[in-house]
Amino acid sequence: MKAIRYILILLVAASCNTLEVKPFQQLPDNGAITDAGSARAALLGAYSNVQNYYQLNYPVLGYLPGDNVRFNGTLNQFLQVDQNALSADNVIITETWTQIYQAINSVNNVIAALPDITDPLLTTAEKNQLLGEAYFIRALNYFDLGRAWGGVPLVLKPTRSVADGKGVKRSTQAQTYDQVLADLTQAESLLPDGTTRNRAVKSTARALRARLHLYRQQWADAESFATQVLTNKNYSLVTPYRTFFTAPFLSSESIFELTYSIADANSHWNNWYPSALGGQYTLQPTPDFITLVNRADVGGSRNALIATVKSGGTDFVYGNLYNRAAQRDDPYYVIRVAELYLIRAEARAQQGKLADALADLNAVRTRAGVAASTAATPTELLRAVENERRVEFAFEADRWFDLVRTGRVGEVLGVTDQRKWLFPIPFNDIAADSDLEQNPGY
Repeated sequence: MKAIRYILILLVAASCNTLEVKPFQQLPDNGAITDAGSARAALLGAYSNVQNYYQLNYPVLGYLPGDNVRFNGTLNQFLQVDQNALSADNVIITETWTQIYQAINSVNNVIAALPDITDPLLTTAEKNQLLGEAYFIRALNYFDLGRAWGGVPLVLKPTRSVADGKGVKRSTQAQTYDQVLADLTQAESLLPDGTTRNRAVKSTARALRARLHLYRQQWADAESFATQVLTNKNYSLVTPYRTFFTAPFLSSESIFELTYSIADANSHWNNWYPSALGGQYTLQPTPDFITLVNRADVGGSRNALIATVKSGGTDFVYGNLYNRAAQRDDPYYVIRVAELYLIRAEARAQQGKLADALADLNAVRTRAGVAASTAATPTELLRAVENERRVEFAFEADRWFDLVRTGRVGEVLGVTDQRKWLFPIPFNDIAADSDLEQNPGY
């Protein structure tokens, strides 16, 4: 039984105990997506599933193991992430893995059903667009799994019964990234041009592909795909820095952002705000980061990422990226223009294109009101890019993954056991599937 694709529900009856297995996102039958309306609704449901794991869990896994954020609470699942001491039964690990596979199954249903739909209201152009968006979402899902867990089971067909989960073994990280590339290639061929920022278009696929090539150390490809987006006049850095995370949303800096609303709320802010502002204050900027971001020569206008409120005679410094407490509609910024500049800067530095790399780095620094970098060697430039990413994406799902992909986790964070650089496969999934191998060290 593939627990990674199934919900295990324990039904306790008066006379006996029964263990029943039900697939995630099970459709009533194979014909559930049959026309234009149901296809559109299914695709929106897939985006909603991505929102589910980006609302809190995945960002936490990206920033809390790093050095910008600390946990100020008693919940063991957060403490384990903060202390780089994860167990296979950690609730955040289990929920994130489950939510991502739910998202994968939802797009697999769309990909499987769309080609057979014949509805005059669903034009060929729209059908291609919906398919392209589905392939992009699946690429993002598997990329997020791959950089967090390494190689994972590649489920490419809908899971509608127990039998559908049989025989899918774990792939390598390289094979997982190969699937991401295949899906992004397909997505780019199907998606329209345009600047829709909360749904995928061609530039969205190209941006994620630039990130993928960066992680795979394919420097020329990372540079090329970042350039394709940066030369699109519809995408640009916004000034001042705080503009991208305050009104208006969907700014020219956003390449792909997840949209929430009061009806579909994002409660991320609640973990950051002090009690004086109605929050729990369990996620806090570290003292080192507060010092760093307040330095004029490092943070510049990015000190808007933190704010201070006085309560009971005490100043409480808190993270301000997620700040829409009243509206509860903070977006999540999956990919933005600043990242593309820093991807290209790193890729160019790795290729010895130092002047061009420095120009990209300084584009981000200039927007933040920080003096231009004087880094002159490849090593200096790469370290400058790393430091810039730390501040620029401080409370986004980047810092931990950046240090893992560059092999710098041991030196920067003291996590020298490289087996801990990947997260554990959830215990329940290992227990339910004899073919699923745990990551070493857990």
